[in-house]
Amino acid sequence: MLKAVHFLLTYACNFECDHCFVYSRPGAKGTFTIGMIRSVLDDLAEIQGVDTVYFEGGEPALYYATMLEGIRMARSKGFRAGIVTNAYWAISEEDAEAWLQPLADLGLMKMSVSDDDLHYGAGEDTPPKRAIRAAATLGIDTGVLSTQRPHVTDGDGTRATTTAGGVMFRGRAVEKLTGGLPLKDWRQFDECPHEDLRNPQRVHLDAYGHMHLCQGLSMGCILEKPLREIVEKYDAASHPIAGVLAEGGPAGLAEEFGHACSEGYVDACHLCYEVRKTLVDKYPEHLCPRQVYGLAPPAPTG
Repeated sequence: MLKAVHFLLTYACNFECDHCFVYSRPGAKGTFTIGMIRSVLDDLAEIQGVDTVYFEGGEPALYYATMLEGIRMARSKGFRAGIVTNAYWAISEEDAEAWLQPLADLGLMKMSVSDDDLHYGAGEDTPPKRAIRAAATLGIDTGVLSTQRPHVTDGDGTRATTTAGGVMFRGRAVEKLTGGLPLKDWRQFDECPHEDLRNPQRVHLDAYGHMHLCQGLSMGCILEKPLREIVEKYDAASHPIAGVLAEGGPAGLAEEFGHACSEGYVDACHLCYEVRKTLVDKYPEHLCPRQVYGLAPPAPTG
């Protein structure tokens, strides 16, 4: 049963991180309006079981007023609300408190902050650490998202990939971070280790209307069908991509579509992403938007 919806408030971000799932960058297109958020929240209020919404991106704070209004509307409908941010706005602890006070007043459930070498490097006075201290003063619960640049260690004669915090190799990480890492035989990736594709508890929703089971894997588009209908009628077995993944994982997907696998892959996400990317043009309504795969929009016809 669906319990949480994470708004990808925008694909834009002030960073262009090597490990980003969705190829966020400055100037990226795809941002919710307040009216779009209101419409989604109205629909979510009619779906039994959904009690939590998050606002993330990209970097949702780039559209602070829209995010704030979205949280206000969500709270007014009884939803718990959280945010995921890189805290670029915490230029001082005092500034961070001023930025967070309106969220505290709305009863923000949680703030998850990206704080790692891929964002700010080491140090005790980084924006995330200032934001966390300010949040503690205001009584806002916080969590830290820490992802380290993957590297190879040699221990007891065995080469192993170390990914402290857990890079998942999809999106820009496939392009930027797989080089030189140990590879595993593709046949061993016979299940999805991260998502329950048969019974999703959480989905991500972007401004194009796509409801992501996993970033770039859509269960439907709310601009084409009502959100409630998509949720109630979703059946993994009838989904041409999710159904195969639920049954046989990325290896099953590769076999199903005759993907010419390379010598190996870093993890299950790496194989899954590589196979899905080759299928974007065949299943554009299920594997979207193209920018999540680092692909340009299709050329106009006519």
